Amino acid sequence: MTIDIKKKYRTRNGREVRIYATDKGFGVASVHGAIKTKEGIWYVYSWSEDGLSGYGYERDEDLIEVKPRIKQRVWINVYPDQCLGAYHEKRQADDQAMKRQADDQAMPHRIGCVQVEIDCEEGEGL
Repeated sequence: MTIDIKKKYRTRNGREVRIYATDKGFGVASVHGAIKTKEGIWYVYSWSEDGLSGYGYERDEDLIEVKPRIKQRVWINVYPDQCLGAYHEKRQADDQAMKRQADDQAMPHRIGCVQVEIDCEEGEGL
């Protein structure tokens, strides 16, 4: 991973980070910025171009990319044999889709429709 000044980062232990500059080729001090303490004070820090604060081992001050969170509520059809169907953002849309499929003998009838709350970082679980 190469640190990109346009992306957002935090430390491995969850502290807020500001990145001021990335100067490739300067080894341990290629990335310049600051880490916010628990007391809210910013202190100057530097990292290698891959976001490490030490030499070859993990440290609390290492950089971790902060990815956007996905928060969404969806409705998912449940079919016999533990199969899941398409999801819809509203229960009414799901029910309407099921009415259209009700006359199709090839389609199994759902046994339930459950609401699922999605709350994850982008790319999580892939």
